[in-house]
This record gives sequence, structure tokens and C-alpha cells, in this order.
Amino acid sequence: MTTRIRFSCLALCKHPARAAVMDHAAKTRTGLAAALLTYLIWGFLPLYFRELHHVPSVELVAWRIIFTLPLCLLFLFARGQWHELGAALRTPRLMVQLSLSAVLVAMNWLIYIFAINAGHVLAASLGYFINPLVNVLLGTLVLKETLNRLQWSAVGIAAFGIALLLGGPLDMMVVALSLATSFGLYGLVRKLAPVGAVTGQAIESLVLYVPAVLAALWFATQGQGSSILDGPGTAALLFGAGVLTAVPLALFAMAARSLDLSTLGFIQFLSPTIVFVLGLAVYHEPLDSVRLACFVLIWIAIGVFSADMVLRARGTKG
Repeated sequence: MTTRIRFSCLALCKHPARAAVMDHAAKTRTGLAAALLTYLIWGFLPLYFRELHHVPSVELVAWRIIFTLPLCLLFLFARGQWHELGAALRTPRLMVQLSLSAVLVAMNWLIYIFAINAGHVLAASLGYFINPLVNVLLGTLVLKETLNRLQWSAVGIAAFGIALLLGGPLDMMVVALSLATSFGLYGLVRKLAPVGAVTGQAIESLVLYVPAVLAALWFATQGQGSSILDGPGTAALLFGAGVLTAVPLALFAMAARSLDLSTLGFIQFLSPTIVFVLGLAVYHEPLDSVRLACFVLIWIAIGVFSADMVLRARGTKG
């Protein structure tokens, strides 16, 4: 057995190109598994947060922040990245960027949890279907990126789909656009901030930590008291909210380093698809003709957008 392993190692050393291909394939498999697990977790989050429907949305976000910070610090310690955290904390411009991204992600979490617990699961799904198109639009408006005809077509189709909601369920439009815009702006700020994913999340949690603790203390002084004292089940679920924030982020960072952006772009639609199915099959939310037409147009826009990604990826490889 030892001789066979040694022979394999020698063979790979003699063929570095083959070794590089095998290494790339292994990284791709790892990245694909990490991406799938990330978006599966994010997709099924409504089921988790519905179990905490008795916890006020602001308090739930506060506990989510409180429990996320130590897990992020643990990740940094395990990966030996304390120096990166220290360097970021000593960079004023970066701290301003991450403070802004912290506010945006907190807003996104709050809107998402409120939407789920208020029975707007389909609206939350629509928001994250729209998000990639919002990212493209922000790239054009802020980063001066250029859109080709297919990309403009996708944005136009999506805009028409959203406009349909003006004559119908406005609450769905408000929730969806709020989620898509807040997460799109968050992604833009993080794209411009030169910091790793976990380090950035740790600093965002640090920025939000004091307000989160104050919010948790405020709820503790109210009539119903702190939700974390409702029993071991609720306490465990609140701690788990921190785990379900930090762990997918670490997995996503791993996937982003290992996969092509086009591949990652396809997989990201898994999450809102799961949320959409949950909204219909589990929570039995109504899907009238206006909502259905809006979703159909968004899906067409996503199809156009995805086709453009495939064409550009093939052109790059060619």
C-alpha cells in the first residue's frame, strides 16, 4: 500500500499538468459542495425563523448579531487570520465602509425576518430572485460597468414584472424591492471593501454588537421579558440563528474562491426557489394572476441573464 501511494506521488510529480488538473477538479468539487450547502441553508431559513415567530423581529436580529460575533472570531482564530482583523480595524476608510455594510445587512435581516413572520414568504423569494439583476444595475450606475443588449433586456423584463405589482399587491413589491436593494447595496459596499468575507462579517458584527446588546436589554425590561428566557428551546434556536449566519458565510467564502462566478451565479437561484416552494406548499400563500405574471417575467429575465453569463463564460474560455 505504501509503495503504491509513493508510486502515485512520483507519477504526479512527473506530470505536473495532470496534478494541476486534479487539484483544480478537487477544488471545484469542494466549492460546489460548499455552494450547494450554503444555498440550501439559506433556502430553508424560513422554516427556522417561523419557529421563532414569537420573538420580536428586532430582538431576533439582535440575538443573531450577538451570537454571530463569537463564531466569526472563532473562524478567524482557526484560520490564523487575526492579523487581517487587526489591520482592518486600524484602517479608518475600511471601517467606514464596513460600518455602512453593517447597517445595510442589519436592515436586510430585519426586513427578511419581518417578511417571513408576517406571511410574506413569496415576497422574500421574489426579492432574492431580483437581487442579481439589481447587482447588474448597480454595477452600471455606480461602477460604470457597461451592459450589453441581453443584460439590458433582462433588466427591462424584470422592471416590467415589478411594475405589474403597482396595480396589485403593493406590499409584495415593497418587501421584494427592499430586500433586493438592501442586499444589492450591501454587496456593492463589500465589493469595494478590500477585506475577506469572514473578517468583514466579524467587523460588521463588532460594529452592531453594542446596539444589539442594548436592544436585547431593552426587550428584557419590557413586560414579556427577554425571549432568551422563554425556555431552553427558544434559547437554543436563538443561538442557532448565529450559527446559521456565520457557517453559511464561511462556506460561501470557500465556494467563491473555488468556483467560476458563472457557476456560482446559477447556484444562487437555488435559495429563492426553495423559499418560493415553501411559500406555496408549506405556508399556502396566495399566488394570484398578478403575482404569477410578475414571477414569470422575473424568471424570463433570469433566463436571459443566465444565457448571457453562459455566452460570456464560453467566450472567455474560447
